[in-house]
Amino acid sequence: MTQAFNSTEGFTTASNPHVIVWSKTGCHFCQEIKTYLETNGYAYTNLEVAGHDELRDILEAKYGIRHVPVVEVGQGATYTALLEPDLEKLRHLLAGQPIQQSV
Repeated sequence: MTQAFNSTEGFTTASNPHVIVWSKTGCHFCQEIKTYLETNGYAYTNLEVAGHDELRDILEAKYGIRHVPVVEVGQGATYTALLEPDLEKLRHLLAGQPIQQSV
C-alpha cells in the first residue's frame, strides 16, 4: 500500500520537502508526477489507492475528491496539496512558492 522512493539523490532536508503522492497503478498522470519527482531528486512516499477505498475516503474527507493523483508537499508541520496533475504548479509548490488551485 505504501512505498517510499529512496535513491542517493532522493532525500528530505529543510530545502527538500516531504512529499506524499496519492496514486494508483496504471494512472499515467500519477506516473508523470512520480517520474518528475525522481528525475529532480525528490524523495516521496507513494500511497497506492487502488483496492484501498479507505484511502479514497481520506482524500474525500480532506479535499472533497476521490481521484488521483494528489500530491502533498510538507515544509515543517505545514502541508499543501496539489489536486491536479500540473507539473508547473508542482515545481512552484516544491520551491515553496504559492499555487492557485483550479479544482
